[in-house]
Amino acid sequence: MDQIAGAGTAGRSGRAHAIALPNILTYGRIAAVPALVAVLYFVPGNTGREVAFGLFAAASITDWLDGYLARIWAQQSELGRMLDPIADKLLVGAVLMMLVYDRTLDGPAIFAAIIILTREILVSGLREFLAELNVKVRVSELAKWKTAFQMVALAILILGPAIEPRLPHVVLAGVILLWISALLTIWTGYDYLKAAIVRAIEDRGP
Repeated sequence: MDQIAGAGTAGRSGRAHAIALPNILTYGRIAAVPALVAVLYFVPGNTGREVAFGLFAAASITDWLDGYLARIWAQQSELGRMLDPIADKLLVGAVLMMLVYDRTLDGPAIFAAIIILTREILVSGLREFLAELNVKVRVSELAKWKTAFQMVALAILILGPAIEPRLPHVVLAGVILLWISALLTIWTGYDYLKAAIVRAIEDRGP
């Protein structure tokens, strides 16, 4: 009977976490990805840019807000920990691909997008590998700065072409910030790679 009650309690707890506000915000960030892509693809001109910027800004705010609320309300869950980085990578990856598609990112700037996407895929694999070995790599302050630069750069690049006539060189500023983010993303990705290599060597033994 205790086992059945325990299972029921765990099930109710899981359902409660699934519909908790922090996780709902994460669901919304995931849902914003196809909406943002559709706007950039189907809505021409400045209107599409402005709407896409609004969607991206809202999604970026939820990225901070869901984690903050989960901590202060003690609603952190395995579901949230799994979905949060997935939502971030979907959002960043989709925006980068659309910016390359519409040639906001062109020439050498495309390599900054490739660096960021490659690092995100690599880190996802390393996180899964390290999680299986019960190795945790803490998010550094530098990684938080990387995320901040990345989100600001993408927001500028989404809206930039619409306001470039009024604010010259704004797209260039976005590209520079994206390159800074790309360099930081290599640096911070090294933490995961180093932890994986060290653990692999330890498991291999002498």
